[in-house]
Amino acid sequence: MTNLRRRLATDTRYTLLGLPNAIAHLSVSAAGISAGLGSAVAFVGLPILSGTATVTRNLSDFERVALPGVLGRSVARPHYTPVPAGASWFRRMMNPLASGQAWLDMLYGIVAFPISLAAATVAAVWWVGTIAGLTFPLYGWILTRIPEFYGGLPALLGLGDGDLMLVGLNTAIGVLFALTLVPVVRGAALVKASLAQAMLTRASFAPAEVPATIM
Repeated sequence: MTNLRRRLATDTRYTLLGLPNAIAHLSVSAAGISAGLGSAVAFVGLPILSGTATVTRNLSDFERVALPGVLGRSVARPHYTPVPAGASWFRRMMNPLASGQAWLDMLYGIVAFPISLAAATVAAVWWVGTIAGLTFPLYGWILTRIPEFYGGLPALLGLGDGDLMLVGLNTAIGVLFALTLVPVVRGAALVKASLAQAMLTRASFAPAEVPATIM
């Protein structure tokens, strides 16, 4: 039971708290790529792209740090091309773009946002459904005393508008949400983590002799 609670807490944290990072990643990637490519011919766009690559690398690292808790194993951090010794100022400035992974980091911010949003939405809906349903007997009776109350879900389904039916049905729905909470949140977290693993931890970008890992 303890492991189950820990798993649910980890998956919930990953899906819900990962959304702000996904929003930031999308904003930086979309704005940086648009501005950088749009003004690349004027040279101004190249530093913008390089700066975008640097920021998205850091945002990708946040995602990589969270992956082991969801996947249950360490992941490999891709290799990024270091600045060559004696490189010119221009080479140093453009170095973040020299790694193929840098472009994947930027692309991930755009591709992953819809999935991150969907995962967070599903997790939030299931948590709200569970809490609201299981606690409905505590406040459901109050709803029936509101003059404008129309009978709720039982009335819409043609099951009657009695207090007992209202509380019983909503509580049953809460029980259903509770019983499926763990697998649903787990599935949402794994879908999000699988994309992150595929785009941010590709083995082909890791040094063969000394693989970097994130525990």
